Amino acid sequence: MSVFQTAIPTPASSEPTLQLLSPDGTRTPHDELDAALAHLDFDDLRGFYRDMVIVRAADHEATALQRQGQLGLWASAVGQEAAQIGAGHAARAHDYLVPTYREHGVAWARGIEPWKLLEVWRGINHCGWDPRELMTHPYMIVLGAQAPQAVGYAMGITRDGACGTGDAEVDTAVLALFGDGASSEGEVSEAFTWAASFEAPIVFLSQNNQWAISTATSVQTRVPLAQRSRGWGIPSVRVDGNDVLASYAVSRLALDAARGGEGPRFIEALTYRMNAHTTSDEPRIYRGEDEEKRWAALDPIERFEAYLKREDQLDAAFVERCKEEGHDLSMSLHHHIHALEDPDPIQIFDHVYVDEHPLVAEERAEYIRYIEQFEEEGEGK
Repeated sequence: MSVFQTAIPTPASSEPTLQLLSPDGTRTPHDELDAALAHLDFDDLRGFYRDMVIVRAADHEATALQRQGQLGLWASAVGQEAAQIGAGHAARAHDYLVPTYREHGVAWARGIEPWKLLEVWRGINHCGWDPRELMTHPYMIVLGAQAPQAVGYAMGITRDGACGTGDAEVDTAVLALFGDGASSEGEVSEAFTWAASFEAPIVFLSQNNQWAISTATSVQTRVPLAQRSRGWGIPSVRVDGNDVLASYAVSRLALDAARGGEGPRFIEALTYRMNAHTTSDEPRIYRGEDEEKRWAALDPIERFEAYLKREDQLDAAFVERCKEEGHDLSMSLHHHIHALEDPDPIQIFDHVYVDEHPLVAEERAEYIRYIEQFEEEGEGK
């Protein structure tokens, strides 16, 4: 029986949460999820651990850079590394991934250099990577806006005959990522409608980090998020998003089903945003210290480290090397961002359309006049 369900439990609040690693690192067997992990060895798992440590180090440095005035804003993903590294590595290289703005672990798994992300948050780059080369969409700031676009891409896959063929080199799926707050947006409901109606090869992954800025998930929905898609007939599952093994296994099963022509899937990954929503937010206003301590005890990196040590597959030297790599990357990001020069602001009008558009030309001219008035005032002093 598949872990993905279409029925709503009674009572609805009794939705089960799939987990392979307990908070103390104890491994629980599960036939279906274990089968999805069978091809991984401990070298792969140590790689997952390394990725989570490095991504967190880069995340902390990005927050520091914003505090130094080097970034306009930063949305931290500290605490959500397991859900992101698990899902990012579960996707095949030719699957198309559509993130929101907090999927730094997914970006790392796809080979996107962290400084490219930071350039976006500095406001000097619209994307920084080639979406077609890395099969990863640019970060999306507007909540839920990417969900219909992701479904459109998935519908294109169907029309290209690139799913359900049985050929692993051809069959493709889309992985659309968003938070619990975005799941309340109308665009996500519309995306569910189209995905279900056209049996699009797409997996929706919602990282439920408990807070949509200052609005708790319990205020957004009276039932678990995993049950929302079932009204459209989209099978779904709730997984412990702080468990990298379960996150990987569930994502792999969902993507395999979508590629195989079985239609869409929805995953709710239960996790926690340890830091503020963004660097402009103050979480102490709306959430308590007891809650933060409770979730800190469920830290995904500490949990995975405990598991690997239980299996005698992680020694102090490897842990220290991972920390050193994280530190080296942080210093590299620091120097890279501090050395950047601000671009010509007029560039914002370039590449809007393939051909010159009269409205864009008018707006460019108006902005040039706006900038020139400050230069004239400066000369007049």
